[in-house]
This record gives sequence, structure tokens and C-alpha cells, in this order.
Amino acid sequence: MDAITATPDFKPTWVQEKLFLGMPFKEYLRSNYTLFNAVVAFILAIGIPVILYRLIYGLGPSTNLSDNNPWGIWIGFDMLCGVALAAGGFVIGTAVHLLGMKEYSFLFRPAVLTGFLGYLFAIIALTFDLGRYYRIPYPMVVSWGVNSVLFLVAWHVALYLTCQFVEWCPAIWEWLNLTKLRRIFVKATLGATIFGVCLSMLHQSALGSIFLLMPEKLHPLWYSEYIPLWFFMSAIVGGIAMTIIESMASHRLFAHQIKNHDPEHLNRVTLGLGKAASVTLFAYFFMKVIGLAHGNNWHYLDTAYGYWYLVEVIGFVFIPAMALMYAVQNNRVRMVRGWAVVAVIGIILNRLNQSIIAFNWHLDWADRYVPHWMEVVLTVTIVTIGILTFRWIMNRMPILYDHPDFEPEEH
Repeated sequence: MDAITATPDFKPTWVQEKLFLGMPFKEYLRSNYTLFNAVVAFILAIGIPVILYRLIYGLGPSTNLSDNNPWGIWIGFDMLCGVALAAGGFVIGTAVHLLGMKEYSFLFRPAVLTGFLGYLFAIIALTFDLGRYYRIPYPMVVSWGVNSVLFLVAWHVALYLTCQFVEWCPAIWEWLNLTKLRRIFVKATLGATIFGVCLSMLHQSALGSIFLLMPEKLHPLWYSEYIPLWFFMSAIVGGIAMTIIESMASHRLFAHQIKNHDPEHLNRVTLGLGKAASVTLFAYFFMKVIGLAHGNNWHYLDTAYGYWYLVEVIGFVFIPAMALMYAVQNNRVRMVRGWAVVAVIGIILNRLNQSIIAFNWHLDWADRYVPHWMEVVLTVTIVTIGILTFRWIMNRMPILYDHPDFEPEEH
């Protein structure tokens, strides 16, 4: 939203300029009387009491988790999906800083912000899934279980979150007009990107490695020694697809910040991202086929789970790969954006299949996991707070545009 003032002679204070978009407090409050904020307030009015209930009374009364089903949507959706769809930061960082693809540099800050918030809120959601949530820092400072995959994931995610914060910091210091700090963190960006790319390759695959430990629980169509590679490749797809969606949404919702931006440039970059997504989806599809053949699990395809597996692999991997290839070859930018949405849905479906739907597949349906309504409400609340945080930052910090008081970063 644009900053407005009460009178022509109004001079905002530092707080009004930085936090209230240059408005007096009363004017700022009035500007927030919108339908979007009313929906957000309704969700928070229900969700925050649910969060407090979970923290006070524990997992038992607020979830349908059990010994048979120790993981629910807080892991399957909030963590596994959140981390995969937040991979745009390392994908765009690799393209811009390591491969020298300067035409994508204007996507770097939005992608890093999306990635940082995605990881941050995935960790917050993980906190609610832990019985003793106050012990989440234990892998950092107390219990060094170096033989545990979860120990590896915990350290990598924490370190990568730190790397993304370093990459985001130049925008914070520009917002606060702290020139020296901004200069220091701009110089640190390349090192943080390189370290972050290494960490991302490891923890994205390590999340898949967790499922290697439970072959008796995961359906054979989703279980394979290639699971770590599948998770890494699908995360690349998720990062690219989310960057396409985020760039489209940001350039529409915050168009007033980028009035001089060339829409054709965004279209060309979107087509380039669509090409990358198509190539990665094809590679991912063939790796899934190789895993199927290596496990000799063809006979499972003629079952109910097999039909559902084909919906995932054909409907949300192979067909989007073909459609994106066609869209890029024919310069169909809108089509690229539409199929990017389908690809994101496919990543979400894969993670839910892996962690919930095809998990404990041998149990009777009466013993299968169905989310408690509080689990759903808490998840919706976490996502809502994440969107609200993203909008708050985008309205105040130079994410889509270059700050007029600073030289643009050299990528």
C-alpha cells in the first residue's frame, strides 16, 4: 500500500516512516480495514487459542497422533512441503551468484525472503509437533547424536536458515539506513550462498533419507534407495515453481513499488524458469521409473495404491513436464505460470503420500491417521502468519526494487 499523509506539511517520525508506511497511527489503522485483514483476524482468533491449547495440554488432546502414526500433517505438510517449496532461495542463488545468470538477479531477494520464511515457519511448525517443544535446540547444544539422520537435518536446516538470513540482511540494513552493516553483508552474500547451496543439497536429500529407515512402513511404490535423490530433485522443481508463482503474485500485488519494471523482462525470465522446471521434471520422472524398475514393483501398479501412484507420477510430474515444454517452445507465459501451480500441487501431493497416505499402508483404515481438527487449524494459522509476515516485509523493505539511497548490489 502507498504511504499517505494527513496533511501536506506532515513529516513522519522514524517509527511512522519505517513501521506505519509514513502515515499517522490512526490513518495507518484505518488503512488496514480490508477484507483480507478481516479474514486473517478471523483465522488468528481461532488459531491462536488452539496454539495455546496445544502448548498447555500437550499432543494427546490436540492431535490424532499415536504410536502407529507418530507423524501427521505438521511433519508431512508444514515441514516436508514447507522446506521443499522454500528451495527457491538456493535455486535462484545458484543461478545468479554461481552460474552468472544476471538476468535473474531481480528475483534473488524475493526468492531468499520466501525461502527464509518458508524454513522459519517450518521450524515453528516442527516445534508444535515435538512433545517437549522447549527442547528443540538440544541437537545444537546438548545431544550430539552424530549417527542420527535427524541430527544431520537439524544442523543443516539451522545453518541454512542462518545463511538465508545473511543473504536477506542487506535489504534490512537498507530499510534501516545502516550503510556500514549493509556493505559488510553484501560482501558476505556470495559466501553465504555457496555454503547455503551445499547445505541445501544435503538436507533436502537427508529429509528423504529418514524414510530409508522404515521400509516396512512405507508402501513399496514410494520406498526406494533413491528416495534422497527424489527429494532433492523434487525440491528443485518446487523451488523453481514457487519462484514463478511468487514473482507473478508479487509483481501484481506490489505493482506500485515497481512502476518502471519491464513486464517483458519478467516474461522472458518466467519462460527460462519454465524451461528449467520442465527439464528437472523430466529428470525426476525418469528417476522415479528407474526406482520402480530397480525395486521390481510393477505388479503394485494394478492396485488401488498403484492407481494413486500413477496419478502422482503421470498427472503431476510427466504431464506438467510436457506442458511446460510446450509452453516454453510457444512462448505461452500464462501457461507456464498455470502449470507451475500444478507442479507445486504435485510436490505437496508427493510429500503427503510419502509421509501420511502411503505410510503405514498395511494397517486397517480404522487404524490409519486422520488429522485432528486442531492440527488443521494450527497448520492454517501458521501458513496465514507466514503470508502476513511476507506482506509486512514486502510493504516496507526494498525487496522488489533498488533502494534509491544505495547502489544496486553486484551479483
